[in-house]
Amino acid sequence: MKIQKIPSPNFSSRNGEQVDMIVIHTASLPAGEFGTGYVLDLFLNRLDLAAHPSFKELEGLKVSAHYFIDRKGKVIELVDPDQTAWHAGVSSFEGREGCNPFSIGIELEGAPDHRITERQYDSLQELCLLLMERFPLITSERIVGHSDIAPGRKVDPGSLFPWARLRAALREGAKGNV
Repeated sequence: MKIQKIPSPNFSSRNGEQVDMIVIHTASLPAGEFGTGYVLDLFLNRLDLAAHPSFKELEGLKVSAHYFIDRKGKVIELVDPDQTAWHAGVSSFEGREGCNPFSIGIELEGAPDHRITERQYDSLQELCLLLMERFPLITSERIVGHSDIAPGRKVDPGSLFPWARLRAALREGAKGNV
């Protein structure tokens, strides 16, 4: 899998935490617009706040994800998976608060009310399999949406996300790697 690296300054140490889950997000800037490059600009702290009125609310925000997958399926690594990306915010999973130190964040260019593209799906599936191989504590059941770890606060990746298809493909793919 070809992965372009564009390092974000927004990361910290895992402080010995074991990676055991993946969190899937969707984002677009402005909301519902794709191909603008603004999501990457946000993750790289170079977003022009004057480019759109909605960007003003993002002033001073320092966020990132480990990976960004654009609508064409291109995968960009922003934060080394051995480091903590700042993607989950206030979150909890199975009684553990603050998911960033033990998770991988994958940001899909999209919106909760839009389906991801087939190219995005293919790249996501391949990336998840690679990460599951590298971090054996990640299982298909430990790949969750932002909405699962921050309910009431986040709705992404949304009801149109193909969870059943992805989990079935990952279970099948993981068997092939045994």
